[in-house]
Amino acid sequence: MQASDVLQWWRASDAVLQAAALALLAMSVASWVAILAKLALLARARTSVLRASAALWQAGALQDAPARVAPFDHARLVLPLVQAALQARTPAVGEALDGQGAARELRATRLLRGALHGALARLQAGQVLLATVGATAPFVGLLGTVWGIHHALAALAGTQQISIERLAGPVGEALVMTAAGLAVALPAVLAYNGFGRAIGAVEAELEGLAHDLRALLLEGDDAPLPGPRG
Repeated sequence: MQASDVLQWWRASDAVLQAAALALLAMSVASWVAILAKLALLARARTSVLRASAALWQAGALQDAPARVAPFDHARLVLPLVQAALQARTPAVGEALDGQGAARELRATRLLRGALHGALARLQAGQVLLATVGATAPFVGLLGTVWGIHHALAALAGTQQISIERLAGPVGEALVMTAAGLAVALPAVLAYNGFGRAIGAVEAELEGLAHDLRALLLEGDDAPLPGPRG
């Protein structure tokens, strides 16, 4: 459609068709914003996590790790885990059970789990939006098509002569809504699946790092970092 055709269609359509078109437009804008944002994040996330993890194990002690990790952790996914590990080593004020056997282990687990969930939530941000757009946009487009055909038939019902030529134009315009719904849904679905694989790889690295930090904490406050991982 040309701009003049779109304007003419907009003026001829009713509130339902206009609402469906605006919904598809909003879905498209939101999904592309999410896609571009996640591309920027995931493009550096895997490399950032690997480099930051290597820098962590090269630190002489855990208290020196944040300064070593920060220059490499551009995605800010590893540093929260390191900070949580440092917090777990610091005795908690007002918690009588912390530092006593199993309670110390539970505190370390709780802090690392919270930091890990925060990092994973950042990686997963936008995935629900993409899944929702991919699942609902075709149906919004189909609704617009069905309503457009109904609107066209209702407009032709009052005329004395109905021909294929007079029916083809409005029906063809209504079918554009189905194509628009698919055009909005397909990028969202492809991006959701592609991002899911990339996120899974980064999640595995972060979960392994959190497990290693927990094991290190349970060795004792004076336990040195084990050195670079091969």
